[in-house]
Amino acid sequence: MKRYDGETCVLAYSGGLDTSVAVAWLRETLGFEVVTCTGDLGSVRDIDGVQRKAIASGARKAIVQDARDVFMEFFVWPALQADALYQERYPLATALGRPLLAKLLVDAARAENARFVAHGCTGKGNDQVRFDLAVGALAPDLTVIAPMRGGMNMTRDEEIEYARRHGIPVEATKKSPYSVDENLWGRSVEAGVLEDPWGAPPRDVFQWTVDPDEAPAKPRDVVIELAEGLPTKLDGEALGAVALVERLNALGGRHGVGRIDQIEDRLVGIKSREIYEAPAAVILHAAHRALEEMVLTRDALRFKRRVAQEYADLVYNGLWFTAHHQDLAAYVRSTQRFVSGEIRVRLDRGGLTVVGRRSPHSLYSTALATYGKGDLFDHRASEGFITVFGLPLRTQARTQALWGEGSAAVLDVPRRVLASGTTTRAKTKRRA
Repeated sequence: MKRYDGETCVLAYSGGLDTSVAVAWLRETLGFEVVTCTGDLGSVRDIDGVQRKAIASGARKAIVQDARDVFMEFFVWPALQADALYQERYPLATALGRPLLAKLLVDAARAENARFVAHGCTGKGNDQVRFDLAVGALAPDLTVIAPMRGGMNMTRDEEIEYARRHGIPVEATKKSPYSVDENLWGRSVEAGVLEDPWGAPPRDVFQWTVDPDEAPAKPRDVVIELAEGLPTKLDGEALGAVALVERLNALGGRHGVGRIDQIEDRLVGIKSREIYEAPAAVILHAAHRALEEMVLTRDALRFKRRVAQEYADLVYNGLWFTAHHQDLAAYVRSTQRFVSGEIRVRLDRGGLTVVGRRSPHSLYSTALATYGKGDLFDHRASEGFITVFGLPLRTQARTQALWGEGSAAVLDVPRRVLASGTTTRAKTKRRA
């Protein structure tokens, strides 16, 4: 295996098992001087501890950057405005963090005059694609090293033993070998017993949310105010993005809201069982969609749903730094001009219900919707509307006779149903 003695390699460092082992392996096997780069997206509780652990693992230097505000403003909030949920459930917490971490990695490599960067992603996951593509877009001259998919080749149990031999402190054990990634927007858990899709997740998997059976019996209403699609207030109190999400994570977690157990289609072509905890993300996505339903037209909602799926797939597949993303983001921003108002959400033992909506830009009119007094809808106008709306149908019925002779076979409907509109079965009393 080729060695790079004296060269500097900047490693994206989470402080977990894989990257801690990677520090020592890069030095021992490839001869690199390793500089670690850690971006705090809301999961770094002890910055000094992360740096000490990196140095203890063999790093020459350990860089930690507080990127929480940047993460929320430039990555999470745009995805919320887009309603981006991968396979309509996953709020993309890990996927949204990777392009930012890759950007920090490239910046650190430039600062250290390094020609190599590295990450601890496996060869069967999505994160390797996200890191490699982001680095390729931002700094195509850099070489990416990925120990986990070539060279290191250790099982998790072997990594644990390697770490112990090299004096690297790790939290993972053979008894509880979960792989965990978390940031402000959510917590992702996989591996270990979770790889059995029939088995219910053990209680120790969940750290942010209580079991719904243990949540308070009394529901909790929370009012979220948004301005142009961005959350700005919680129960009337103006909060910055980080503080607002932290408070909602705690509040939703106490009521058991935000658990997701999903069989997910990875980019590399395999299905994976993933457990997510994302109380704030689940609550804010529900509130944002409810407000859009009130202020956007039917056509805008219909088309934006398509864009949301495309946007989510793009983020999940690691294509953040692309022209396609820029184009979609421009459309999404345009749709948010009137997405301002308040949404009241009820949290109840793992459940979430939107129970109130109001907006100065609402397209909902009580005078038009009511069936009571004050109804301003012109009922007589409906006759002409139905006549015009149904014109193509009646024209086709006259000229092509879709519901005439021969149509029963096509529609697999008994002819007697088409002829009479119903079928009747009669019973007669037998004579003695």
